[in-house]
Amino acid sequence: MSPDSVRLLNGSSLCSGRLEVKSNQSWSSVCEVDFDKQDAEVVCRQLGCGPPSVLQGALYEEVEASVWSKEFQCGGHESALLDCRSSASARNSCSPGKAVGLTCSDNDVRLVGGPSRCAGTLELKHLAGWRPLCGSHDSWTLKEAAVFCEHLDCGSAVSIEKRRSSRTSAWLITPECVLSTSPLRGCAKTDSSYQILKLTCSDFLVQPVISVSSMNGVSKAQQQELRVSRGSNFTISCSIQPQYPGGFFQLTFTSSNTAYNYTQPAVNHSAYFLFPAAKLAHQGNYSCVYHVYAIAHNFSSESRLLSVTVSARTDFTVLITMLILPLTLLLVIAALYFYCQASRGQKSSRQKNTELLDSNQGVCAGEGGTAANKGVQQDLQRAHPTAT
Repeated sequence: MSPDSVRLLNGSSLCSGRLEVKSNQSWSSVCEVDFDKQDAEVVCRQLGCGPPSVLQGALYEEVEASVWSKEFQCGGHESALLDCRSSASARNSCSPGKAVGLTCSDNDVRLVGGPSRCAGTLELKHLAGWRPLCGSHDSWTLKEAAVFCEHLDCGSAVSIEKRRSSRTSAWLITPECVLSTSPLRGCAKTDSSYQILKLTCSDFLVQPVISVSSMNGVSKAQQQELRVSRGSNFTISCSIQPQYPGGFFQLTFTSSNTAYNYTQPAVNHSAYFLFPAAKLAHQGNYSCVYHVYAIAHNFSSESRLLSVTVSARTDFTVLITMLILPLTLLLVIAALYFYCQASRGQKSSRQKNTELLDSNQGVCAGEGGTAANKGVQQDLQRAHPTAT
């Protein structure tokens, strides 16, 4: 990636100023809240500058520029800012003084050929040329090595050793000059040597990446903050760029009154921590710490913090429970009511029909009895005529 995709404006040098990023032939400012130290390390490296020394809201003269619409999530090892992962940002403007202002240190020392920027062959830039530092016959200790690690913002010194090299052009620096207050480049002298210095600093591991995945109930992350619905399952994953095999991840959790550690072996440089049901007790800050034993030393590297908030469920399942189920119950009650009303109407109709039938049968029986009595009386009169 070309360094032309990033620039620092209105600073004192090419390595300081207000950050702008180029995309689709246009330049955009970056909001301070969407940018951190790991992102700054990538920018300084891409510009050919030293490690970042100042990161703050820009105090430089403002120019008209759109605002970058994504939050960078660099691990610190990428070669260009646009190679970093990113997530959408809701911002379309920055408050005054809130655009990223960055100052990178003067890049006069570097470590090359190692697994990260904090381990490798020690080189010094002097008189516009990079050359390895040679150890000559002097005794180098971790005390002198620590000066270089601090200068590179790489923590403390772990080891320093001399290695044979086919290169004959080198810079010679004595340990005494390194421990003095003199600038490093002021200590350099041209030398021809086959003994170059290899240095390993404590922060030579790249930074792990922490992320969250869930089947449901997870809202969009904003600035390393995440909202999880209570009762939903979620998984925190830890991963790191391959440098050494093995190692393990430690997921650290801290809240206002609690601290826990969960441990998983690193499989393919990753580990996964499953939380089956989110509870209020899971609310707090999480980070991934990678531990590995390499070059006869124990090393560790910690990810950025991830803040998790557990809230009441507002997903589709809850909406079904709160709205559709009561409506269904109401419909069932209404159906039962109309069914009962219809059943009562049918029963009343059958009862009326039965009473009418019984009444008709009684009338018929009465009329039949009267006719029979008249017939009997007529028969008696014929059999026994009355004398006149």
